[in-house]
Parts: sequence; C-alpha cells; structure tokens
Amino acid sequence: MKKLIVLAFIGFLAQLIDGSLGMAYGVTSSTLLLSFGIAPAVASASVHLAEVLTTAASGVSHMKFGNVDKKMVFQLIIPGSVGAFIGACFLSNLPGDLVKPYVSAFLLFLGVYVIYRFLFTFKVKEVKQYKPLSFKKTAPLGFIAGFADATGGGGWGPIATPVLLSQKGMVPRKVIGTVDTSEFAIAVSASVGFILSLGWEQVNWFWVGALMIGGIVAAPIAAWIVRFLPPHIMGVLVGGFIILVNVRTLLNSWVADHSLYPFIYGFLIILWLLAILFSIQKSTAENQNKEGTFEG
Repeated sequence: MKKLIVLAFIGFLAQLIDGSLGMAYGVTSSTLLLSFGIAPAVASASVHLAEVLTTAASGVSHMKFGNVDKKMVFQLIIPGSVGAFIGACFLSNLPGDLVKPYVSAFLLFLGVYVIYRFLFTFKVKEVKQYKPLSFKKTAPLGFIAGFADATGGGGWGPIATPVLLSQKGMVPRKVIGTVDTSEFAIAVSASVGFILSLGWEQVNWFWVGALMIGGIVAAPIAAWIVRFLPPHIMGVLVGGFIILVNVRTLLNSWVADHSLYPFIYGFLIILWLLAILFSIQKSTAENQNKEGTFEG
C-alpha cells in the first residue's frame, strides 16, 4: 500500500510538471521510478501505459481550446509511433543492469537541455505568424523523438516541443497542444511494443493505476499553477531535479569512490541554485518590460 501511495505521488508530481511546462511527464516519472530500483523496461512500460489515459485527457483539452494543428498531429504520430514501437522492443530486450546507467545518462542530458532551454532560448513573448511544417521535416523529428521517448521513458515533449518552437513561424500554443495531443499515439505504440516484448505478466497494473490516478488529480492543479509560476523558473526547477536524481544512478554505477559524492552533489546544487536565481531575475525583468510597454 505504501508503494502504491508513492507511485501515485510520482504520477501526481510528473503530471504537475508536465501540465505546467508542456513536457517532462515521462522524463520525471521514469527518473523517479529508476531511483526506486525498478528495471528500465518495466519503468518505461508503466509510464507509457499510464500516459495512454493522461495524454488522451490532455489532447481533448487542447482541442477544445483550439491549440491543436490536426494536420501536424498526423504528420508526427505516424513516424513517432514507429520510432516508439521500435524503441520499446529494443529496450525490452536489453539487460536491465546494463542499460540503466545509459538511460540515466540520456535523462540527465535531457535535464541539462531543459535548463538551457528555459534559461536562454525560451521567450514568453514569442508569437510568430503560424506556418505549418512539411512532412519531410516532421517525419525524422517524430521518429527520433518517439524512439527516444520509449528507450528513455521520456523525451517526446522535451525533444519535439523545443525543436518545433525553434522553427520559423511556429506559434507556442499550437506547438504545445499539437505535441501533447500526438503523444497519445506515441504512448499507445510504445505500450504495445512493451507488452509484446515483456508480456502482460511483467506489467504491474497496480503501479500503472497509481500513476494514472496521481496524474488525473494533478491535471487541473497544474493548469492553475501555470497561470502564476513563470515557465523560466519551472523549467529550471524541473531540469535540476532530473539532473540530481540521475546523477545518483550514474555515481553508483560508474564512480567507486563514495567520498566524492558530497562534493559532486554540492557543486551541482550550487549551480542549480544560481540557475534558479538567474531564472527569477529573467522573469522579473520580462515582467517589468511588459509593464513598461503597456504604460508606454
């Protein structure tokens, strides 16, 4: 019972972050599951099965608010589903102890990228003339993001969203809504791949149910939080959290000298705090510029 409560909290926290940022449900929940000693394939399978319900609810909400480019959804889900299915089968056939540090290294890289993204490249005022991308551009992006999402337990949002936002003419709300909606198909494809490779008996449905319940409860709360907490700050908080948790796995796997652990953790926490202060300063400056523009 205690473990189910913890898993429900993990689902709650992951959805809270994902609902506030438009990404990081898979990365956050997989990171926490790995830290509890759950095998990478089982952790990723549990996350994707839970995401089937949470992404469906998210997609319906975005459609109601007109945040979805339906054409781009179909352009993304075809290659993304193929990549997710292949990635799920690939991960399921690898030894858990062998792949775990590499999965953590991948998640740590995503954590670093999330911090970089929200500190230096994300712009709240970014509103451009919308211009849909061709299938030639979305196909490789969808495949790579889908494969990374299945093998790492998360990566669809952190990869697809910033890449699409970097394209000229893309509107942020359309990008986030489209990526979230298309993620439903990615979660289904990855789940099918995991079930075929692992078998139904390997999936703990109580864990999946706990993750789902936590995510459903967090969804409306996340929508409320996003109105008040600046995305710069939330992005840095998430990225630093992901880095610290995955560093633990990498240190236990690759660094034998335990006396170095406190120094490494201390150094990373100091950098994280500096990044948080910088994000607060940046958000404050943007708010002042916005107020100055209105007054002018």
